[in-house]
Amino acid sequence: MYSVQFTPSAREDLRWFRKFDQQRIISVIDAQLQHEPTVKTQQRKPLRPNQLAEWEVRSGVYRIFYDVIEEEDLVNIVAIGYKQGNKLYIRGKEYEL
Repeated sequence: MYSVQFTPSAREDLRWFRKFDQQRIISVIDAQLQHEPTVKTQQRKPLRPNQLAEWEVRSGVYRIFYDVIEEEDLVNIVAIGYKQGNKLYIRGKEYEL
């Protein structure tokens, strides 16, 4: 079982959402990332090389970006955002991957 930690920036990203959305995002993290976070599924996928993160898990419009430190069984959440069409927004500002 992997432990999950948030970067300070990811905590701020999470606080940006309404309480209902925060709970939904947390439940996705609990369900998807504590066991086998590096296994590709319909909701989880590795990303092409970028400056943000190695992996993405999605739930509806929400996107959770994370890195995995295998040696420590650790999932590090680095950013949380949402998509509208083809655009990704983090804390309400458009972000380019």
